[in-house]
Amino acid sequence: MNFAVGSLVKARGREWIVLPESDEQMLILRPLGGTNDEVAGIYLPLESQDVESAQFQPPDPTQSGDYFSGRLLRDAVRFGFRSSAGPFRSFARIAVEPRPYQLVPLLMALRLDPIRILISDDVGIGKTVEAGLIARELLDRKEVSRMAVLCPPHLAEQWQAELQDKFHIDAELVLSSTITQLERACRQDESVFQHYPFLIISIDFVKSDRYRDKFVQYCPELVIVDEAHTCAYAGEGSGSRHQRYRLLTELAKQEQRHLIMVTATPHSGNEEAFRSLLRLLNPTFETLPADLSGSQNEKYREQLAAQFIQRRRADIRSYLDKETLFPDRADSNQDYHLTPEYKHFFEEVLEYARETVKDPSGSKNRQRVRWWSALALLRSLASSPAAAMTTLRNRAAVADAETVEEVDQIGRHTVLDLVDQDALEGMDVAPGGDFETANGTTSQRQSRLHAMADQAEQLQGAKDRKLQDAIKLIREMVTQGYQPIVFCRFIPTAEYVAAELRKALKGVEVAAITGLQPPVEREERIIQLAEAPQRVLVCTDCLSEGINLQTYFNAVVHYDLSWNPTRHEQREGRVDRFGQISPKVRVVTYFGADNQIDGLVLEVLIKKHKSIRKTLGVSVPVPADTEQVLEAVLEGLLLRGSKNSHAQGALPGFDDQSYQQRAKLDRQWDAIENREKQARSRAIYAQRSIKVDEVKQELAAVHAAIGEQEDVQSFTLEALKGYGATVRKLNADNFEVELKEVPDALRDAININRFVTNKQSKLKLSFNAAAPSDALKLSRTHPLVEGLAAYVMDTALDSVDDPFRKRIAYRSGVMYTRLVEKRTTLLLVRLRFHISTPDDPQPLLAEDCQVFAFRGAPKKADWIEDEAYIKNLLAATPDENISREQANFFLQNILDNFDEYLSPRMNELARERARELREAHRRVRRSAALSVRVSVEPQLPPDVLGMYVYLPYQSQS
Repeated sequence: MNFAVGSLVKARGREWIVLPESDEQMLILRPLGGTNDEVAGIYLPLESQDVESAQFQPPDPTQSGDYFSGRLLRDAVRFGFRSSAGPFRSFARIAVEPRPYQLVPLLMALRLDPIRILISDDVGIGKTVEAGLIARELLDRKEVSRMAVLCPPHLAEQWQAELQDKFHIDAELVLSSTITQLERACRQDESVFQHYPFLIISIDFVKSDRYRDKFVQYCPELVIVDEAHTCAYAGEGSGSRHQRYRLLTELAKQEQRHLIMVTATPHSGNEEAFRSLLRLLNPTFETLPADLSGSQNEKYREQLAAQFIQRRRADIRSYLDKETLFPDRADSNQDYHLTPEYKHFFEEVLEYARETVKDPSGSKNRQRVRWWSALALLRSLASSPAAAMTTLRNRAAVADAETVEEVDQIGRHTVLDLVDQDALEGMDVAPGGDFETANGTTSQRQSRLHAMADQAEQLQGAKDRKLQDAIKLIREMVTQGYQPIVFCRFIPTAEYVAAELRKALKGVEVAAITGLQPPVEREERIIQLAEAPQRVLVCTDCLSEGINLQTYFNAVVHYDLSWNPTRHEQREGRVDRFGQISPKVRVVTYFGADNQIDGLVLEVLIKKHKSIRKTLGVSVPVPADTEQVLEAVLEGLLLRGSKNSHAQGALPGFDDQSYQQRAKLDRQWDAIENREKQARSRAIYAQRSIKVDEVKQELAAVHAAIGEQEDVQSFTLEALKGYGATVRKLNADNFEVELKEVPDALRDAININRFVTNKQSKLKLSFNAAAPSDALKLSRTHPLVEGLAAYVMDTALDSVDDPFRKRIAYRSGVMYTRLVEKRTTLLLVRLRFHISTPDDPQPLLAEDCQVFAFRGAPKKADWIEDEAYIKNLLAATPDENISREQANFFLQNILDNFDEYLSPRMNELARERARELREAHRRVRRSAALSVRVSVEPQLPPDVLGMYVYLPYQSQS
């Protein structure tokens, strides 16, 4: 016995919809009005006699409801769909309402076969959501069945949470700490990469020789690469970048593999490294001209724009008449002056560093060891007396390195702020400054180090002007209503600052988070801190990437300047991003006015970077030689400068050679700025192939089919109130709901115990993406909304009243209203379609909810096409009571004439809808060969879920 996909059958005492996974022996069924959690299988050889075709029953005119029955049932049906009929099948399964601009990468991707795309939107725009939309869409189209996310290890848990919370994709973490446990679930001859369909993998774990080949062999069809700029490779060296790039190159060799790369900084300033990323998209991009300007290169610009997107906030702030609210930024610099005691100490340490670096003794290797030890000491000294004390007492990490190359590699890793570092973990440990073992001649030097460490300890607290002025600044910010994050470079500094703030700021909760805590504990501490009305977070750069903090904090203080301006931007991006609930964020760059190190970094790097970003509206890559230039200028400070060299207009301690290096860096900044200006004037990264009207058309269709967040809010609150809940409005998007009077059957249906733990059965609900930490954030796919919608629809479809299952939505109703001048009937209809292509013999089942309407009697129906008018009728309220007998008369009249007069037109409307959907699918995929072969076939007749009659009200006055 064969049953078509989407057809109705009756089995085991209820009605079901046949799903595409069915075959000749096994029927896979979903209950009519049920959810995917209730899907069941029936083995036909055993139960075929009990399975028969079914016809959807029309509404019972004797069971009509009140005025909001139609709207409530319509929303319940829409929110119950998990297989949208539109070209974006995933939108019925996601827990986020995409911003209009976030559809552009999705449209770009669906026009590529295979999908190879580089998403390089600005920090805070939502690149993770854009990549997740593409992944969810491919899964729901059944174009892929497995996926992997490659990311830095410190971002793995955030990716896991984002995929689960927003896209309902349960992915396993593949890290060095989880691999053993994951392997236990695999067969002896099975790889982890085979066993689990959805994986989030540390790219630094899987790039190793031990796992790379296995991963390449069993890699899923879809791969997302986060922080893709760390995989760019300019052909130099054989370190981590080369390993990552080699891995991606191997993955890209599989021509049908989909590859989505995500980064806010695709261009590091090294053109060859940038081209290496483009080669992964398309090997022909290898030969793109270096200068893409001019009409002769228009075809190359179009080719690149098809697979590469980069937008500034200004590009998307107002898109499709919908404002995306980013906070205004109050950006300022604030200086401090050292106390006399600290200044004297600073000069003493600086003189020691100069003596150390100028020491010509020993091999080149030992000279480089002393160089990096001196820089580590100066770095800690500029941070805090606590960091300086630790560095003066600890052995330098470079001390045991055996080659110059190894010394420089370790030194740069521990002292400089490398954005392309393998990971942030461990980067906030205070470096050591002692570079020799204690024997004979070195004991005097070590005694000097210990003495300076004791001095540093004595400078903590009241004699630390940097700290004291920062306390005043942070107190002022908290008083003004800000919740600041204070970024420090080293763990001792963060713990020291946090301890002093706790003493000084009474009534303010202060927490310190550093690399000493594992990622899970960091998130837990942040959530705990967020409970406090006044709070300050002190942290290191372990939080400059990964955890988005815009919900809990709205200000950033750079207590320690980073030696890479990109790190400043990453810090600020934790709060200055979409979803920030505060209209303004404050950023303070804090520096020492008489601190030569801060002066160098501020003038040479930070100010220039901010100036260019302000001009262009987007960050530019730091010049490739920045680290070498910074080292050279520091060399001028240590080797050629002295505390007595104070040239007019110069920073103390800097000579002419140092300024020549700075001038070189300035020229590089200017060249990058000019290149970016030209690129934007040519609109290389603008997506002209994606017309705004196309996005607008598809977005409107999606919202009409599955509803918007405002619909979710009104449905949820009206339904809960209908079932006896008490709703109290807290503000525009947040509500408190008392559930004591809600029926037990509903409590079981939505599994209320998952959300309510208190005896009062109170819930705080939020319909805003930036929900308070103690609120349940609801979207159309949240289990509570999904369960509520299923229950409303299921009880409405019950053929008889059940005293234990309260019904609040009815399939029919009649009212008098001023909104109509002639009798008008609305028919709430569920349409089912088969969507198929020649390449996939198994059709997809899709559902659509429509409201058809006509004026007059069924025999002379005048069908209405005005959707806005129909929507207004669904929200109508009665102007006069109607008797049950009158209501039954009008409803029965529709049923008596339905088959002869209404059904043919409804079938035609279903076919028209199928044609509209087919064109929408083709429009979205118009650049792909498969687009012209999409087939959308309606399953007739449509299911009439509800019928509602509106009679003209005649005032008696």
